[in-house]
Amino acid sequence: MSLPDDLGAEEYAYLTTRGRRTGRPHTIEIWFAAVGTTVWMISGGGTSSDWTANLLADPAVTVRIGSRTFSGRARTDAGDAGEAAVARRRLAARYQGWEEGHPLSSWATTGLAVAVDLEL
Repeated sequence: MSLPDDLGAEEYAYLTTRGRRTGRPHTIEIWFAAVGTTVWMISGGGTSSDWTANLLADPAVTVRIGSRTFSGRARTDAGDAGEAAVARRRLAARYQGWEEGHPLSSWATTGLAVAVDLEL
């Protein structure tokens, strides 16, 4: 199973986390790459970004792509380096014009890769 193809054509996803202190919803606009039923993003600020700190405290999130909203569970790239490497290359190709055989940008190599496993 995977996301419908038309959603992959959207430029941005909208990730909503719960504030780790306030409990209020916090939504950001972010670049994404879909791999099967997982949506990948990169946090250039690593765990110091509010959205990553929020999802580390509470991994239950929602992701809106186009007009569709999905519930999911966030995780960082610590679980599967191979899966994260594929996502990093997809994100770099999609948003930075990266091509096979060329080095990845520092954003694509050192940013924190975050996966949201969608509940479809």
